[in-house]
Amino acid sequence: MTSNKLVMDWVDSVAQITQPDEIYWWNGSDEEYERMCAEMVKRKEFIPLNKKNWPGCYLYRSDPTDVARTEKVTYICSERQEDAGPTNNWLSPADAEKQILPWYRGAMKGRTMYVVPYIMGPVGGASSKVGFEITDSLYVALNMRIMTRSGRVALDQLGDSDDFVKGMHSLGDLKPEHRAVAHFPERKEIWSVGTGYGGNALLGKKCHALRIASAQARDEGWLAEHMLILGLESPEGDLHYIAAAFPSGCGKTNLAMLIPPESMPGWKAWTVGDDIAWMRFGEDGRLWAINPEAGFFGIAPGTGEDTNQNAILSVKSNSFFTNVALTEDGGVWWEGLTKEAPATLTDWLGRPWKRGSSEKAAHPNSRFTAPAKNCPSISPHWEDPQGVPISAILFGGRRSHLTPLALETFSWNHGVLMGASAGSETTAAATDNKMGTLRHDPMAMLPFCGYHMGDYFKHWIEIGKRSDNLPKIFSVNWFRLDENGKFIWPGFGENMRVLKWIVERCKGRAGAKTTPIGYIPAAKDLHTSGLNMDITKLEGILDVDKNLWREEIKGAEEYFKTFEDKFPQDLTQELNDLKKRLS
Repeated sequence: MTSNKLVMDWVDSVAQITQPDEIYWWNGSDEEYERMCAEMVKRKEFIPLNKKNWPGCYLYRSDPTDVARTEKVTYICSERQEDAGPTNNWLSPADAEKQILPWYRGAMKGRTMYVVPYIMGPVGGASSKVGFEITDSLYVALNMRIMTRSGRVALDQLGDSDDFVKGMHSLGDLKPEHRAVAHFPERKEIWSVGTGYGGNALLGKKCHALRIASAQARDEGWLAEHMLILGLESPEGDLHYIAAAFPSGCGKTNLAMLIPPESMPGWKAWTVGDDIAWMRFGEDGRLWAINPEAGFFGIAPGTGEDTNQNAILSVKSNSFFTNVALTEDGGVWWEGLTKEAPATLTDWLGRPWKRGSSEKAAHPNSRFTAPAKNCPSISPHWEDPQGVPISAILFGGRRSHLTPLALETFSWNHGVLMGASAGSETTAAATDNKMGTLRHDPMAMLPFCGYHMGDYFKHWIEIGKRSDNLPKIFSVNWFRLDENGKFIWPGFGENMRVLKWIVERCKGRAGAKTTPIGYIPAAKDLHTSGLNMDITKLEGILDVDKNLWREEIKGAEEYFKTFEDKFPQDLTQELNDLKKRLS
């Protein structure tokens, strides 16, 4: 427990509503973790994996109706609807109390209420934030143990302060009609009910670290972003850090754990974070970033030895797997882990599965939860309280013909425009076989911004006015297609070639050609030694099709109307300048 009266009063109020049989305060010790994992095995909710090959690992199967984020019932409960903006679902706090709070009443009868104090960010860091998750799910509490610094250490850091986020979670009855995830930015509070899925129930992650934190960042003058953080070390020992925002399905985790190609000896890539970056100004005027999380909550399908070796090594011990398949020898498998599936498996629903089945063995959104310290490429500085200095910010997306492989923007505001315009083309599976439909996702924050996105753009503009030592902003696109619909750029570790150019541009060393949309490398400006790629194809994905870009601007202008008079005039000016350059 804690002597903080504000915390105790809040915990008592939640207990009065939910009526648990027992209240347990999470202490975060190793003994507690092992005891709680054993309790999950006893309940038959955890399946322990083969101790030789997967030491300390467990398989969990969620309710089949509860396997993904529930964006339709995810709300921003600001006092005024205009503060939530057109891209968020809005519910007034009063209506939330009428509609959602009744689902909590008596929801924890017959259950234990776990009070999990946690820190988002390194222990003792000035940028770190304390939160509490009250939950009746031991699975959730154990995942929070991996994803955050939890227990006594958080209580010690908070002391008697009132600066903490309140998270109230209950599985409820798990009925979809009784499911909601509500955020109250003005009072730093989160309600989640009727769901046990990670993105809905691990409240430190998207709920706290992005939706609540983005509103705090606006008020306090910093940035809470859906970005990986990666350190790049040259053979000479120069170290630069980048932050990068990509929409879903664009290789974010793969880039965060990149392994440089053998043809670039001496280069090293260091993982600081794979999903979220909190950035504040240092005394030197640079933006310094921390990864507020302590673990990885990644999508399993598509992750394999060939695509992300570091991720595979990260999950080999003391990790949880949710809704993946079980092998006969007590291991786990998912589509993409190996080139060929085992002959027989137990699928994510607990049913027998055979190779060649038309159904997936693992759920497409199946997950792994792994400690960040497991990652072979984890940076020695990933838990530095001050964070790491950011030299470059990258925005990316899946664009088959438009965006070149890499470009540097002309200015901070031009970079903000590129981020605000960001999006990805959907695949056939996602849009009823209609390929190439553009899904806008500004700064990869569309589902995660806790306030009006027009004000969010304005906040980025204001950040740019505060220093002359800002990161350079770049755009990258690994997904240009040839006439046969095949990816031209090899991607994965070969992306290091582009990152090397970006680092050298930050140091004023690399060449580039000036185009209407930004500074773009010529093929000779990139490290191409050992690159098995036709030079004309490389030149092709560095070109700028003015006609396509004129059409892109029309689409961007139409999309920006969504934000009406909240869309910043500075970005309107940048858009007009871009039109002039293209004409």
